[in-house]
Amino acid sequence: MSQQTSRYRVYRSRSEIISHAVWLYHRFSLSFRDVEDFLAERGITVTYETARQWCLTFGLDYTRRLRRRRGRQGDTWYLVELFVRIQGWQQYLWRAVDE
Repeated sequence: MSQQTSRYRVYRSRSEIISHAVWLYHRFSLSFRDVEDFLAERGITVTYETARQWCLTFGLDYTRRLRRRRGRQGDTWYLVELFVRIQGWQQYLWRAVDE
């Protein structure tokens, strides 16, 4: 906790606000102005330029954590196809399945 607090100590805003802004930007692929609007709805006045600076400073760590949490996606896809008869009509069904 002290390491995380020391990363944010040179900023005026609280660490929770900074981390939430950076998380919003990277998790939902928002623009900096969208992050500014979301924070303004919660009563926090932050410019989009401030959010941009926070994302440049702390963003790499957040993206690494989000990618690690998402897990590894496979590079092999399977296409499952079949024909079924529903009320006398032949229907074609398919679905794509990741490994």
